[in-house]
Amino acid sequence: MLVQDLREKILEGDLSELLHHSKDEDYPAQVAKLLSSLPTDHAINTFLSLPEKIQVQIFSFLDHVLQLGVIEELPRSQVSNILNNLESNDRIAFFDTLDGIEVTEFLNLLNDKNRLATYDLLGYPEQSVARLINTNFTTVRKEWTIGQAIEHLRRFYTDTPAANVIFVIDSNGKLVDDIPIRRLVLNEHTKTIEDIMDGFYVKLDIQDSIEDAIQKFKEYDRVALPVTNSNNVVMGVVTVDDVIDESEEKYTKDMQQFGGVESLDLPYVKTGFFTLIQKRAGWLIILFLSEMLTATAMQHFQVELDKALVLAMFVPLIMSSGGNSGSQAATLIIRAMALKELSPKDWWYVMRREIFSGLTLGAILGTIGFIRIAIWQQLGFYNYGEHFNWVLVALTVSFSLIGIVMWGTLSGSMIPILLKRLKLDPATSSAPFVATLVDVTGLIIYFSVAAMMLHL
Repeated sequence: MLVQDLREKILEGDLSELLHHSKDEDYPAQVAKLLSSLPTDHAINTFLSLPEKIQVQIFSFLDHVLQLGVIEELPRSQVSNILNNLESNDRIAFFDTLDGIEVTEFLNLLNDKNRLATYDLLGYPEQSVARLINTNFTTVRKEWTIGQAIEHLRRFYTDTPAANVIFVIDSNGKLVDDIPIRRLVLNEHTKTIEDIMDGFYVKLDIQDSIEDAIQKFKEYDRVALPVTNSNNVVMGVVTVDDVIDESEEKYTKDMQQFGGVESLDLPYVKTGFFTLIQKRAGWLIILFLSEMLTATAMQHFQVELDKALVLAMFVPLIMSSGGNSGSQAATLIIRAMALKELSPKDWWYVMRREIFSGLTLGAILGTIGFIRIAIWQQLGFYNYGEHFNWVLVALTVSFSLIGIVMWGTLSGSMIPILLKRLKLDPATSSAPFVATLVDVTGLIIYFSVAAMMLHL
């Protein structure tokens, strides 16, 4: 049945077709996606109409607005059942959306084991892998036979992405290796786990950041990584799907901030009108006030403008070129730092590279600007030499572009590095912010060059 047809049936209160697909592997994610497309009240009522077993399956796939909505409507015994049956990382993700009083209230609905584990994991920083850890895992001992290990996995392992790899521990419970399941299948059951170990494994420390986890998953192409404490004892597992979700969320926030918008707490389509205005207005006001400095700079050079009105024609060209070059540099450096290709220690390397890049790009634009003025002058489209030699006007624009583009690339590359060094998010050096800074300084460069070249 088409999704649209299924959606219409749900809106009419008919859940028979929805329940018919409940054994499909991707059923929980598909139902959650379908519910998110419905009006919030209708989505909550539909969730409440589902069997409790299915509610448990799809709860972790709901966005946190729907999660809180259904939690408020369910009896506390049912809420307790849902929360206790969540994977530990999904449970932590839910608690991260709550305020202090709500955290205490819902912690009391957990059983002793889950309450202690959740309380402990909530004590770690928000950007640490501890917030993604899944404590539902199984290890094997290196002295076991493969047959013993397989039987142990059948009894205690669940079918999750983490089940593709098993983690081997010694008699002290410390991690000594990781083994893909296929190696168990392709070897004789009488061999020991130690016989098929290669001694190489990749792990995460529980204090590692989510960025560290993203980098290791990319580097080693794993589906699951063990997380250990300072004694190398396995505390849990982080899977690649959870890391991808976190990576997507972080990338979305960075893109929003880079565009001069406060990061949205909800998807765009679910963000209220006034919330959207609030998120956008702050940066716009800051940038507007900053752009007032541009007017101040032009007032300062009013005498020069009065003497050579031809200069005003090229102000938009000059400002946009500097802002564009700065935005380009900021984008490249922020992305390079996100991919761990650069760190604040590389500032001198970046500065040298961007100075030469800026000079080259500025020379290209300056040459084009000179040629454009020359052609317009020779073809009679405009007389740039009415009060000055047109060649001097062209040289003024050309040299200004070289200086402004170089300054733009330098500013755009150094600001993110400076913010990173100050332990701030480089994404906050948004394109509009860099462009505004370069606009103001670009005018100063432009009119200073004009004053020298045209003897104003």
